[in-house]
Amino acid sequence: MRPWGALLALLACSLLLLLLLLLWGSADTPARSRLLVEETREITHGTPVALRTLRSPATHLPRTTNSTYLNEKSVQLIEKCKNLQDGFETLFNTTKMYSENDYLQIITNIQSCPWKQQAEEYELFRAKLASCCDAVQNFIVSQNNTPVGTNMTYEVESKYKLLIRQSFFNMFPVSQPFIDYPYNQCAVVGNGGILNKSLCGAEIDKSDFVFRCNLPPTTGSVSKDVGSKTNLVTINPSIIRLKYGNLKEKRSVFLEDIATYGDAFFLLPAFSFRANTGPSFRVYETLKLLKARPKVLFFHPKYLKNLALFWRTKGVTEYRLSSGLMITSVAVELCEHVKLYGFWPFSKTIEDTPISHHYYDNHLPKRGFHEMPKEYGQILQLHLKGILKLQFSKCEIS
Repeated sequence: MRPWGALLALLACSLLLLLLLLLWGSADTPARSRLLVEETREITHGTPVALRTLRSPATHLPRTTNSTYLNEKSVQLIEKCKNLQDGFETLFNTTKMYSENDYLQIITNIQSCPWKQQAEEYELFRAKLASCCDAVQNFIVSQNNTPVGTNMTYEVESKYKLLIRQSFFNMFPVSQPFIDYPYNQCAVVGNGGILNKSLCGAEIDKSDFVFRCNLPPTTGSVSKDVGSKTNLVTINPSIIRLKYGNLKEKRSVFLEDIATYGDAFFLLPAFSFRANTGPSFRVYETLKLLKARPKVLFFHPKYLKNLALFWRTKGVTEYRLSSGLMITSVAVELCEHVKLYGFWPFSKTIEDTPISHHYYDNHLPKRGFHEMPKEYGQILQLHLKGILKLQFSKCEIS
């Protein structure tokens, strides 16, 4: 065979082989396509629609979120928090001694639970307080509930009475002075060292009504942590005796100090002990020097006695309730929403950082007078039930 004949034969064979390959590929394409579709169906069967959506290569894939997983986690958290509430209430009511570390561990667990006011629980608790004590009408002494000639029985020293003469009667407001009741958002500010560096001042000052206890400092650098707004502040008569010399030689200092509270009410337990009456009445007379009707109020001893009996049924059997628990009880009746700041009777934070007893000093309370852990346990239960809210840590700055 000639050379060019062999070349033609080789070229013909190559063309025939290429044609066969093309025919095989086109015939097999539908089968392979069907196989790919079936595999895709198997892979995506049961997957949420959002994860099966086709996207072009240029589309950025969003971060995938499994809503079923999140729902399950939410249910688990709700169940955990419900168990925490039930378990703490049972343990607290059956255990007589509860250590500081026990409380701190419980608070650590509580902080992981979202808080929401429970309207039904709130109304039920408020109704119980109103039934026993009725702060709206009875928590202060007024001319309406204490006419001239009344033999006022002291709260603690109940065997002693004080005849209400006209001069005493004139010190009392005619009726309930809180004309804007019920207040929407109320802040009850305790004096715990936990307030230092909390940055809660701005949040506190946004409240409709702010309660404070025992003339705490609110000016200067502390205001960013504790706020400056005050609508009502309690005064322990012992402060009048010890810090202000019964308003004799230190009267001007007292007037200067209380001026920082602006137009606030000053609330004293004048009829709890006989020793309280003189200093409390002197506060009233001293404020008359301001040439305005003094905004001095006195706790009604019957209200405080009934309130102590109410908390006694819940295991708080101390000699006398703290001002903080008294005012918290009042706030629940007078306000739609109650938030507590600076309630912290522990020597350290949950991070184990030592803190002072008060945000302004480290003077500890008299032993045996107040039962602070028991009181705090009750307040924790109110938080867990959605009746009031406790601020445990720093405030968020908007």
